[in-house]
Amino acid sequence: MKYNIAVIKGDGIGPSVVEQAMLVLDRVGEIYGHEFEYHEVLAGGCSIDEYGKPLTQETLDVCKDSDAVLLGAVGGPKWDSQPSDNRPERALLGLRKGLGLFANLRPAMIFDELADACPLKQELVEGGIDLVIVRELIGGIYFGERGSRETPMGPAAYDIEQYSEGEVRRIAKIAFDMAMKRRKKVTSVDKANVLDSSRLWRRVVEEVAQDYPEVELNHFYVDNAAMQIVRNPKQFDVILTSNLFGDILSDEASQVTGSIGMLPSASLGEGSFGMYEPIHGSAPDIAGQDKANPMATILSAAMMLRYTFGLGKEADAIENAVKHVLKDGVRTGDIAKPGEKISGTVETGRLIAEAVK
Repeated sequence: MKYNIAVIKGDGIGPSVVEQAMLVLDRVGEIYGHEFEYHEVLAGGCSIDEYGKPLTQETLDVCKDSDAVLLGAVGGPKWDSQPSDNRPERALLGLRKGLGLFANLRPAMIFDELADACPLKQELVEGGIDLVIVRELIGGIYFGERGSRETPMGPAAYDIEQYSEGEVRRIAKIAFDMAMKRRKKVTSVDKANVLDSSRLWRRVVEEVAQDYPEVELNHFYVDNAAMQIVRNPKQFDVILTSNLFGDILSDEASQVTGSIGMLPSASLGEGSFGMYEPIHGSAPDIAGQDKANPMATILSAAMMLRYTFGLGKEADAIENAVKHVLKDGVRTGDIAKPGEKISGTVETGRLIAEAVK
């Protein structure tokens, strides 16, 4: 099979980690008889440098014409002086909206070999943490009406949180479908004791739950959910939540694992199309130094094989290769203990590619 992938290497360490993911994908292609054709385009800070804007219509069109998008991190202090509507991060919002990517999937798991990196007490993580956050991605306060006005207390700014029934229903279905393939439990996170938008959210989620009688549903207020993720993370299977709450909770969950450089993500729309990226940032302080951990981007490529291309066996092969090199003691600087040998970005990518079976 032949697959067309739009590649946005991005800024900072983005190019180096994406190149290793491409190396691993090519290895998968050799073994399993697939061809991956890459179409490289710019977005983020590098696009500002080249075109004066973080996302061009050409980049968006190439992404739309592809089967999937592989994205590195964008942004960095170099572009801090840009106006808010022209910062590199605006490329992410533009891609999500332009490609109709309404569901963000962020798995948070602890690899056995890295359990010591978890900041929680050992008894809280014994047996492993394996949860996934399903975050609504193109609605809510990030895309709502915004503006400024005068008040008796002086100038004020506002951002409106709004969700329609249809927006909630489609993201809820993603969460329940995923739960059916996992441990059949959905925790919906809202603030229904205060917000009307959350009360609508909760009502629609309960309606969707009627179509999934095998799935256990419970509701947490967002403040309680934040506490429970560090108090008892093993209780969660699939966490379903809004754009703003998901942005915060997914970062918290990733830090609980102790290895932000290990965690992938997927952004999905209708059908099988998706955009895949690591959850870490562009880390400009180590860009070009062969120090970045490529594993999160490589695992994002595995998610692409699984969710967009339907290649479960090939996705397993990549995930098993990552586990294999970890078991063999391969460590980049961000996950190495004091005194452990540190592997560079290129060496780590090569070893993972060689471990694909």
